[in-house]
Amino acid sequence: MRSTPDAHRDAEFELVVSTRRTVADRVCVLTLSRPDGSALPRWSPGAHIDLVLGAGLVRQYSLCGDPHDAASWQVAVLLEEQSRGGSATVHRELTAGTSVRARGPRNHFPLVSAPRYLFVAGGIGIAPLVPMVATADSAGADWRLVYGGRRRSAMAFADTLAESYDDKVHVLPEDETGLLPLEPVVRAADDSTAIYCCGPASLITEVEKLHADAGKGTLHVERFGPQAAVEPEGRGTFEVEAARSGTVVTVGPDTTVLEALRSAGVDVLSACTEGICGTCEVKVLAGTPEHRDSILTEQERAAGDTMFVCVSRCLSRRLLLDV
Repeated sequence: MRSTPDAHRDAEFELVVSTRRTVADRVCVLTLSRPDGSALPRWSPGAHIDLVLGAGLVRQYSLCGDPHDAASWQVAVLLEEQSRGGSATVHRELTAGTSVRARGPRNHFPLVSAPRYLFVAGGIGIAPLVPMVATADSAGADWRLVYGGRRRSAMAFADTLAESYDDKVHVLPEDETGLLPLEPVVRAADDSTAIYCCGPASLITEVEKLHADAGKGTLHVERFGPQAAVEPEGRGTFEVEAARSGTVVTVGPDTTVLEALRSAGVDVLSACTEGICGTCEVKVLAGTPEHRDSILTEQERAAGDTMFVCVSRCLSRRLLLDV
């Protein structure tokens, strides 16, 4: 199950970098723990945490370690070629022994129960799939991982996965084998297959198209960035009531729900402001939201009982939110 909005309001807490190791070109894995060694919040495959890297600098990283390890978390961080500050700060400043503040975990990419799985990863998109693969294997499920990257040396965990799971793992560097053979891979899935895909937008778009054409299995994706914008229906003015305080705000065409609430003194946690991290999720108690996020499934959108206030708007006159 996805995390509930209440789980997003976890206070920040301090962690220490226990170890840092390089696992591929421009990719390091940080092992994080509490200074006193006490247990960390539990998590499930697909979860991520926020690292608070400075004033206004918050980045989300998938947990890629062992969900049963209560003493530490692990995140894999790619040094982006055009870093906006997050990955560069991690690679430059977070060495063994340094402290960092964190929030979470939260999970918008949960591993559902299924008899068989197809995992498709591109680049650092392998990170959330590592604990999924381990969980599927432990459960005795039938599974396959297809993992692509520009070159083998840049593919984190490639050797470890191949050694651990043999022919269930297909490591396909582009400079050796060309682009991933996505069409036969996706079309081979049957109705009982849960397909998990994480990686660049081009990879996800292609897998979504192939899955829609094939019509088999269930598809679950996690994105690094927001989906292409579609002109919203709810461009007009509407009201939002904060149920806990009774505060009512007016949201204009050029204002987000998040901005309007904050300007009225209603505290809502947020991070990406692009509808991809899930930090600002709130419960909808009344009204019809217009979903603009890149997280919710079609079924969750249709339910209309939750929304991400950094990007989503309103199709009714008023929204009543649990904030």
